[in-house]
Amino acid sequence: MKHNTVIITGGNAGIGKAIAIEMARLNWHVVIVSRSSERGHAALEEIKIAGDSPNVSLEIGDLGTLDRTMQLAESLTQKYSRLKVLINNAGIWPTRKKINLNGLEEAFMVNHMAPFILSAMLFPLLRANAPARIINVNAGLYVFGRFDLNRTPMGADFNPLRTYMNTKLCNVLFTRRFARAIQDSGVTINANHPGVIRTGLGESGLSGRIMHRTIKRFWKSPQAGAVAPVWLATDPQLENTNGQFFDLKRERPYAANARNEILMESLYEYGWIKSKLRDFYI
Repeated sequence: MKHNTVIITGGNAGIGKAIAIEMARLNWHVVIVSRSSERGHAALEEIKIAGDSPNVSLEIGDLGTLDRTMQLAESLTQKYSRLKVLINNAGIWPTRKKINLNGLEEAFMVNHMAPFILSAMLFPLLRANAPARIINVNAGLYVFGRFDLNRTPMGADFNPLRTYMNTKLCNVLFTRRFARAIQDSGVTINANHPGVIRTGLGESGLSGRIMHRTIKRFWKSPQAGAVAPVWLATDPQLENTNGQFFDLKRERPYAANARNEILMESLYEYGWIKSKLRDFYI
């Protein structure tokens, strides 16, 4: 029996792993993407057991640079011909400023450019298997984002919290614009705030550990955080829902900062130019 495939970035921990377990239980072929081979293999076995399924695969991939993300997308395209759902779950809450080999701030790369590249490069495969879906795991904090195209990508306006909010706004702007580009293709893309969840985000450094020991103990479990993304990925009634933002399972109107058409278009063009993916342009 052949199974439809779902690819989940950051599937080795937190919400991503919880999503993987639930999708395995629903009889999907689950592919988790992990940067760490050791953590990835440990999660692979855990997901197989908890999901009661042998149909779980691991891909080692680094979303920290443009080239490595594109290499990952090429590998996924070659290996998984039955791809029906892409869940861009991997994300970081930066605790200090890091600039990658492309001159991009790390959180901007992982939280925005990586989902942009994976969605663009895997779109032809998703379209071939339509109806298909892309889910961007986002955060309600995007509403406080204030993106500056001349500063944010390079980390010139870096601040841990502000950068997290700004990059989540970028992801929401991309979701809206890409939804327009792929309209009527049989592929949909939506963004989701899965709730305030206990994960490893922002835990490095003393301040992160203090927050984890105090505030985070009141937050929800990764299992609770998986509910809405799995619903968005599988509910038949959502087959034609495109370009929307969901707070848990409730569709919400976009905040004013995400309705800025000029910013949305400039960020969209920046993504294509910076990634040099003009052959995939939509």
